[in-house]
Amino acid sequence: MRIGESVARTEDPTLLRGEGRYTDDLNEPGQAYAVIVRSPHAHGVLRNIDARKASAMPGVLAVYTGKDLEAYGTHGCPMDLPGLKKPVRRSLATDKVRFVGDPVACVVAESALQAKDAAEAVELDIEPLPAAALASEAARPDAAQIYDEAPGNVAVDFRYGDAEKVAAAFAGAAHVTRLELRNSRVVVAPMEPRAAICTYDAASKRFTLTVPGQGVTRMKSQLAELLRVPEGEVRLRTHNVGGSFGMKGIIYPEYVCLAHAARALGRPVKWTDERSGSFVSDQHGRDAEVTAELALDKDGRFLALRLTGYGNVGAYLMPVGPNPPTLNAVKNSPSVYRTPLLEVRMKVMFTNSSPVGPYRGAGRPEANYYMERLIDAAASEMGIDRLELRRRNHVGPHEIPWKAASGQVYDSGDFGNLLEKALLAADIQNFAGRKKQSAARGRLRGLGIGSFLEATAPPGKELGLLRFEGDDRVTFATGTLDQGQGHAATFAQVLSARLGLPFERIRLVQGDSDEVSTGGGTGGSRSMMMSGAAIAQAADKVIALGKELAGEQLETSPADLEFRSGRFVVAGTDRGIGLQELARKFPGKLDVSHVTEVIPSSFPNGCHVCEVEVDPETGAIEVARYTSVNDFGVVVNPLLVEGQVHGGVVQGLGQALMEDARYDETGQLLTGSFMDYALPRAGDVQAPIGYLSHPVPATTNPLGVKGCGEAGCAGALTSVMNAILDALAEAGVKHLDMPASPRRVWEAIQEARLHP
Repeated sequence: MRIGESVARTEDPTLLRGEGRYTDDLNEPGQAYAVIVRSPHAHGVLRNIDARKASAMPGVLAVYTGKDLEAYGTHGCPMDLPGLKKPVRRSLATDKVRFVGDPVACVVAESALQAKDAAEAVELDIEPLPAAALASEAARPDAAQIYDEAPGNVAVDFRYGDAEKVAAAFAGAAHVTRLELRNSRVVVAPMEPRAAICTYDAASKRFTLTVPGQGVTRMKSQLAELLRVPEGEVRLRTHNVGGSFGMKGIIYPEYVCLAHAARALGRPVKWTDERSGSFVSDQHGRDAEVTAELALDKDGRFLALRLTGYGNVGAYLMPVGPNPPTLNAVKNSPSVYRTPLLEVRMKVMFTNSSPVGPYRGAGRPEANYYMERLIDAAASEMGIDRLELRRRNHVGPHEIPWKAASGQVYDSGDFGNLLEKALLAADIQNFAGRKKQSAARGRLRGLGIGSFLEATAPPGKELGLLRFEGDDRVTFATGTLDQGQGHAATFAQVLSARLGLPFERIRLVQGDSDEVSTGGGTGGSRSMMMSGAAIAQAADKVIALGKELAGEQLETSPADLEFRSGRFVVAGTDRGIGLQELARKFPGKLDVSHVTEVIPSSFPNGCHVCEVEVDPETGAIEVARYTSVNDFGVVVNPLLVEGQVHGGVVQGLGQALMEDARYDETGQLLTGSFMDYALPRAGDVQAPIGYLSHPVPATTNPLGVKGCGEAGCAGALTSVMNAILDALAEAGVKHLDMPASPRRVWEAIQEARLHP
């Protein structure tokens, strides 16, 4: 099996037969069931919880409140941003409630139905307070204080860049483009809602939590810290995961409740969220209000980029909640362009809304969106062709390695040629003809360009454990964790290529903290970069060990041995011995447990070109054509990479066209179900999503790979919205924020007609 071959996901036959092992599929003998009682108010003083009626109901084993969990730790945010306020969050609220869905009690009963009935009988005495769900509303001087220790509801007033130099660049600019952009809030809505089972063994004093996640080692550490027990007293297990997109990578309050109940009751406790609960209790994504400004000289050369505004972290800080509107805005906004100066000033606000955390891209799509929207607007204002404006400002191949204004050093890339390849593939030379054909049908047609560059997850280390099982099977363990990406096939490809092992005999272990000792988990498009490097380095160690053993068997110096196609061969002869034969002869001698050194970020990039048709009478939008050309470095499995791009593009389409989590003035979520919140379905993707590869290998990791999992969102948000605004320009519409739903598009057209 070679790197670069298209190989189907090996887990698919099991999943398609309905034989997957998702958390809700699992049961423990004698388990009880938990239901969480949540606040119906967005903000208020929690005066009392009366659980007497609920406790007396049939089958009820216990009702826990915040007082029962006082001995445990608090949920925190490890980010080290200067001035970041970190208010205490307990697993169950004790003093105030701060968003609709805030957990206040946990009911445990013999059956799920009994627990649910009893949860509805818990009486809450909450004194309502004024609420603000939008970041700019929480920043008003008269807004209610959510935390005493965060004056003005500011979690952090983040600043990056030399403000004086940026101001001077703007003052001396020949042209300044300024846009007010709203990056809408989205509900993550994975196929599998959150669920968990916790057991406690009194003899060993050990908790075992089975939960869908993104990496068992990090979540194990989080849970041990919250329970205030040594890490050896916690085991974390994850089986199949039905999507996460950043949302399931942390220990939520519900899991602490389960652990407490399992120990207190001496029996396993299971909890499965319902979709209505997921809408308010899972962390949301995106949500920022940004003023984006671009300074240009008379020839259209970029002088400086400035982003100011508000980011929304919701009611509580999630572990990396402040990252998307701050550090990731810095790292990703310069994109593929030669932008000398950058200033980012974002006030990250607490609000009375569901906490906000990473969502497929976690600030990367948003930052690229700001830049690409600015470029189109600047081109229009200055009378410069939008493609030419991009060409003038691309970082050229001869300038790489390039130190961007973000401080990131781009190690590889071919941005200009990639753009040209995308334009050719999209057949834009015939766009004018297609536009005329659309006009003949009464439709407005628009073309949108969306270039992007992403800085993948921060540098880290990763586990690469190889174990030869003695029957020609090999186990590989690593700390990343599959949630649908297809790790089993791609990791096996790399290992098979490196060691000549049979692809079908390689077993992947990721989901058991007893077997995975370390690792950063999956997120930020890091999996192949990190686990791939761990495979490559562990394989090198196996070869080195194998040469020593093979030298003894073949009575030759290890220096005279060559390793190829799974065999150690004496140079210049046909004498040799296979790796698997050595493993059988010397059990355990070839096993390797390796942890990589720090692997730096990589910089996947690309260009998406979208064409839309707009019906001006209804506001309905059809994506008529979609093309993408992507640089993901060395592509291990083209089939799965193309699938990742398709999935990311559809999620980007969803946010651009229909998804919008909305709250009213009291903090009630108005879009709390799929009756009110639109997710894209197959019928919403009318055109094939074209995918082409333009790989430039990364120099920062052994395989030369770059991340691909989040790139589809980064290209789609911008190309789709730029295409819509290009189409609507004919109707006099100059600005429109996401989502471009039919009603919003129709209203924008009517407003432009009334006020041309």
